[in-house]
Amino acid sequence: MSEQKNGRLYGVGLGPGDPALMTVRAVQVIAEADVVAYHSARHGRSIARSIAAGYIRPDHIEEALVYPVTTETTDHPGGYRGALDDFYAEAAARLAVHLDAGRTVAVLAEGDPLFYGSYMHMHKRLADRYPTEVIPGVTSVSAAAARLGTPLVEGEEVLTILPGTLPEEELTARLAATDTAVVMKLGRTFPAVRRAFEASGRLPEARYVERATMAGERTGELAEIEAGSVPYFAVAVLPSRIDAPRPEATPGGGEVAVVGTGPAGPLWLTPETRGVLAAADDVVGYTTYLDRVPVRPGQSRHGSDNKVESERAEFALDLARRGRRVAVVSGGDPGVFAMATAVLETASQDRYADVPVRVLPGVTAANAAAARAGAPLGHDYATISLSDRLKPWEVIAERLRAAACADLVLALYNPGSRSRTWQVGKARDLLLEHRSPDTPVVLGRDVGGPAESVRTVRLADLDPAEVDMRTILIVGSSQTRWVRRGDGRQIVWTPRRYPEG
Repeated sequence: MSEQKNGRLYGVGLGPGDPALMTVRAVQVIAEADVVAYHSARHGRSIARSIAAGYIRPDHIEEALVYPVTTETTDHPGGYRGALDDFYAEAAARLAVHLDAGRTVAVLAEGDPLFYGSYMHMHKRLADRYPTEVIPGVTSVSAAAARLGTPLVEGEEVLTILPGTLPEEELTARLAATDTAVVMKLGRTFPAVRRAFEASGRLPEARYVERATMAGERTGELAEIEAGSVPYFAVAVLPSRIDAPRPEATPGGGEVAVVGTGPAGPLWLTPETRGVLAAADDVVGYTTYLDRVPVRPGQSRHGSDNKVESERAEFALDLARRGRRVAVVSGGDPGVFAMATAVLETASQDRYADVPVRVLPGVTAANAAAARAGAPLGHDYATISLSDRLKPWEVIAERLRAAACADLVLALYNPGSRSRTWQVGKARDLLLEHRSPDTPVVLGRDVGGPAESVRTVRLADLDPAEVDMRTILIVGSSQTRWVRRGDGRQIVWTPRRYPEG
């Protein structure tokens, strides 16, 4: 007597709803299956079954896998997650009985089986025990873009797919940072999703698709959709910005946003900054910082030299006065020795009084270098620029003495350049009047960039020849510690507790 062979498991993607969008392979698998399984809510109606109804035969064995809960309200001792885990285990056991009997089981799934689909929970529990094949299907994402008749993502754009069940603040941050997006699982989440689109500044672009390719399909502008009318099978879409019509520039409709790009490349950008840069009509800045910003079709870029800050600010404000959305790019944080002051100072003139100006924070050079070194800024610290281009050296020296006497950690910006070579030595000698020669000094150069170098030396050994404009210095206080760990890495930190007396 021959041994009974196990059956085969199929995860069958049915597409977004229209049976005509099922693949040939999906139809073949259903026809060959002994068992057809599908998930449904407690009302017993299964969308997956309704899509495939024309291919289900009277002699098919049907397994309806009915969810015990569809919201997070349950008296199960393990809560909502515990109730679902028990359900998935029981459903997989039911299918295993058929597979052990040698029957072929086709588990139907709307869209694609491994894309937010219920089938994946069967797959994880059974695929390592039985021969398995997954039949991909057209997703609701593709169906929604097709129904809107607009490109979803193009060229170098990034598509982000988000569940509407994410916390509202998380949705807001991700929508602000991405080029294009699709938010799934609306229904009861819609009010929070809509607020996230509004808070991220993306609501005017957002579109809505309900039951794509199904009966009752509806599309429209997201801003015009009533919350009470939104079902679970609906998505919110941010389509491609490339070649999309931009709002007409109108007097009074522009603004200037001064943004910080952090000390280096894209990893240091905040989601808010990414969003503002993507939405800007014009990007203005020192060419070195401008090169960190991705080039976008339809966006104008205006680079200039580093020493024309006032002219750059005036140029940006004039653009905004003509109705343009302008992003002024600054390295690090725009409010720390950077462009925010120049823009706000110029914007205080009467002719720019009606131009909206906002400042978006960025990661500072001091924070970046400190994080690489450990936590030298763990207690009180002072930030001082050693550049005497905009203030006399006497003022700088006086502030260094005051901070040194107060035993503050020091973050020293703009320590030297090709035309300024003596300030670092002067600052070192002045600080040695108040600090131990063994005080740790962190030298952070090009932090986050390709030539990054972060090392720590004794204050007495600080060599001005090793410092340039791309370097920031962090000078410890009397409490700052400097140790070498077992992996050979030096770490520097300043304790949060200061000794009494």
